Amino acid sequence: MSLQTNQGKVRIVCNTDRRRLSTMPRVFIADDVNEDKLAPLVDAGIEVVKETGLAPDELALKLADADGVIVRSASKITADIMDAAPNLRVIGRAGVGVDNIDVAAATARGIVVMNAPDGNTITTAEHAVALIVSMCRNVPQAHAKLQAGTWDKKSFVGVELHGKTLGVIGLGRIGKHVSRIARGFGMNVVAYDPFCSAEAAAELGISMASLDDVFSKADILTIHTPVTDETRGIIGRDAFAKMKRGVRIVNAARGGLVDEAALIEALDEGKVAGAALDVFETEPLPVDSPLLGRSNVITTPHLGASTAEAQEGVALTVAEQMRDLLIDGVLRGAVNAPAIEPAEAEALRPFMELGERLGRFQAQITDNSSIAEIRLEYAGELADKTTAPITRAFLAGLLRDVSARVNAVNASLIAEERGIEVIVQTSNTTKPGSPDIRTVVRTNDGEQAVAGRVFAGGESRITEIGSFSIEVGPAEDGGTQHLLVTKNHDVPGVIGQIGTSLGQAEVNISHFYLGRKERGGEALAVIEVDSLVSDEALAALSSIPAVILVRQVRL
Repeated sequence: MSLQTNQGKVRIVCNTDRRRLSTMPRVFIADDVNEDKLAPLVDAGIEVVKETGLAPDELALKLADADGVIVRSASKITADIMDAAPNLRVIGRAGVGVDNIDVAAATARGIVVMNAPDGNTITTAEHAVALIVSMCRNVPQAHAKLQAGTWDKKSFVGVELHGKTLGVIGLGRIGKHVSRIARGFGMNVVAYDPFCSAEAAAELGISMASLDDVFSKADILTIHTPVTDETRGIIGRDAFAKMKRGVRIVNAARGGLVDEAALIEALDEGKVAGAALDVFETEPLPVDSPLLGRSNVITTPHLGASTAEAQEGVALTVAEQMRDLLIDGVLRGAVNAPAIEPAEAEALRPFMELGERLGRFQAQITDNSSIAEIRLEYAGELADKTTAPITRAFLAGLLRDVSARVNAVNASLIAEERGIEVIVQTSNTTKPGSPDIRTVVRTNDGEQAVAGRVFAGGESRITEIGSFSIEVGPAEDGGTQHLLVTKNHDVPGVIGQIGTSLGQAEVNISHFYLGRKERGGEALAVIEVDSLVSDEALAALSSIPAVILVRQVRL
């Protein structure tokens, strides 16, 4: 293997395969990736060209004849760039997150997006722990003062970790590894993760609790979740109000999880004694950020994944995965495609879409407690088909907000990591109108069942919610669907009250689906509206005497 370098441009070729470059796949490296770890591609005869720091239009030109592209976080692969790359078959992210890749656009164009989901686990966890220790012992502040020539011990009295309570939000691989290290310090660990069972946590010496309990008990709080609509700003004013005075905050996960304006207020008021942040709402962090220049705030420039071992590991993983796809057609580590044959995927597609839809629905209506078991029941023609891709699609929908790395390929593994038992049952015996897929999610508080069918033309509908029969179709335009799920006492006038309340909040109803078991008992409604409903409007609905519960769902 040889490296040809010209003014910062590196062309990597295998000496014995130069004649094959015109017929073999071509992979472009757009960001700074360790060349030695690209050996799996080169050794397979694939042409590998590396050129970094390109503007979007320059990158589009370079990808015109590329079969694959590997990026880190600097280069963005947009829909426009994909349109300029007609031969592009795979995009590889040498890292975990794929925020800089338009995954939806790639999927629509049949381009596989792959990442290295486990490469940054250890290094990110270790950096979070380094921030905790540095914050509690004032390491950066004391270092800076001594470097300036002042010996000052009295100003930097710290606190011990031993015996303190570490609150952990998110018990994925990183959260669990941080917890293991914290236990080694003699800390008590209390965690919140609605998708991790208490039994699995107990094996690590971790106590599970509600989010509010974690807020109130933690001496130090660290967060390890992806940024979603549900988690953005999860550490904000309401959260700080529930915390101990003198709590310390760590974020080495994603910017946006901590409301920085609320954090500044809490620091100024003395509610928060210190903060250690590796990620920020805006990156690079602006030079005029109020987080800078504070003696009780430690900041690092998104170093969580910045170790030699992690960078080499993710590069090698993506190179191996891309080689296997381009040479042998073997799909691993994809975030947007199940590993099944095209013909089979086409037959299963409507059922997989229904499975994911049921998963997203379950995730948003299931009570906020730890999931212990999931049961999937397949009937009718599905009893004779391969149902594993449908199960993965359901789990991916259910667990989407748990981790940035959840997808149809690894959702089963993530469920297993969290101690969630997945039971699959099939039945050839069906009654007319019975569902194709029934899903049951069991939590510490009980069970919630949701079922659905695929109708002629491939349209999927939710047909059962709990013990209520109901038919909820997809959005007419195929886009995002906003639903309100309400349960109420079946008394005269309640539907009118619900409609009036939404009208007063200027919420437009597009469809109203209603189901009930018996006259005068309980009724369930699924109300399709044109947009998200405000917290105030939801509170107004909940205040109607006959209304038992209200849930907002987005599909």
